[in-house]
Amino acid sequence: MQLRADQLPQALAKGLRPLYVIHGDEPLLAQEAADAIRSAARAAGYSERSVHTVAGAHFDWSGLLGEASALSLFADRRVIEIRIPSGKPGKDGSEALQRYVETLSDDNLTLILLPKLDRTQQTSAWFTALDGAGASIRIDPVERRALPQWIAQRLAAQGLRIEDGEAGQHALAFFADRIEGNLLAAHQEISKLALLYAPADPRGAPTVLTQTQIESAVLNVARYDVFKLGEAVLAGQVARALRMLDGLEAEGEAAVLVHWTLADDLRGLQRVHAATLQGKPLPLALRDARVWGVKEKLFERVVPQLDAATLTELVAAAHTVDGIVKGLPDRQWPAEPWAALRRLVLLTVQAVQRGQPGQRKGPPLALTA
Repeated sequence: MQLRADQLPQALAKGLRPLYVIHGDEPLLAQEAADAIRSAARAAGYSERSVHTVAGAHFDWSGLLGEASALSLFADRRVIEIRIPSGKPGKDGSEALQRYVETLSDDNLTLILLPKLDRTQQTSAWFTALDGAGASIRIDPVERRALPQWIAQRLAAQGLRIEDGEAGQHALAFFADRIEGNLLAAHQEISKLALLYAPADPRGAPTVLTQTQIESAVLNVARYDVFKLGEAVLAGQVARALRMLDGLEAEGEAAVLVHWTLADDLRGLQRVHAATLQGKPLPLALRDARVWGVKEKLFERVVPQLDAATLTELVAAAHTVDGIVKGLPDRQWPAEPWAALRRLVLLTVQAVQRGQPGQRKGPPLALTA
């Protein structure tokens, strides 16, 4: 049985299952889901807890199987927690987990913690066995567009709300920009606001936070993913893309990795565009280029808007920046790698925006200084 994180409280209220699997790369939400299961287990009389971390190929799976089967004979009800940080139990672990589900009893509640799993892992025999024996909770990241609502809901739980109107929307957008990609820090900032402004009587009306209060209290704790940068560029979000680029530089990300991500997107756009010109349907061209998920939707919108000449110019620009980040300057480009990356980002966003409906076409791309 597969559940979303927001469905877990209702599912727990209906009764506990013998096994839960939590998988995803959002630490705050994964921790909260695990805490909810542990709390429900304690309330149901599971008074003991054992934790097993699978690290490397030498984990004692036989010992875990023995403990699970022995508990029902002489021990109190217990939560058995199995952590697999790599998400790959290996051949022995795969076989052991499939045997493990056969030992489940009312004396044990098993909680398995995993990172984000790819499609192959989610269709593996061991994961299928676990999912069939209990419930799996997939922890999805909170995307940037959903962050303002997520923040508002978290504030409401603390007896706080943002002022109405345009000022309130600006405050939420400011908050989201400062904590994007770092929900643990977002939780800390919301807790700080609760300490500063929460009403003395939790049953009373919520405290209204102004834009000024938000801007003075919330730190800039955003953490950026280099792959999210590519999504912002393809979406034509110039301010967000430049902010993410500055954040990646400040965090010490390698310029060569940032360039590889941007260049890979541009080469992908060129390949897909060329395939459509040859008569291949866009969905098939995207599949052949191994483009899926959020990028697939962005490519679907961007590819028809661009022409071959523009894509050729952008790929050539990416080739020039490749040399710059590797120490080979070009007289027509900034010599500093991050400055060259900013120009590449601006050129790409400009091309994307020029192709959007209702946008003035304007002059050709300006690749020189």
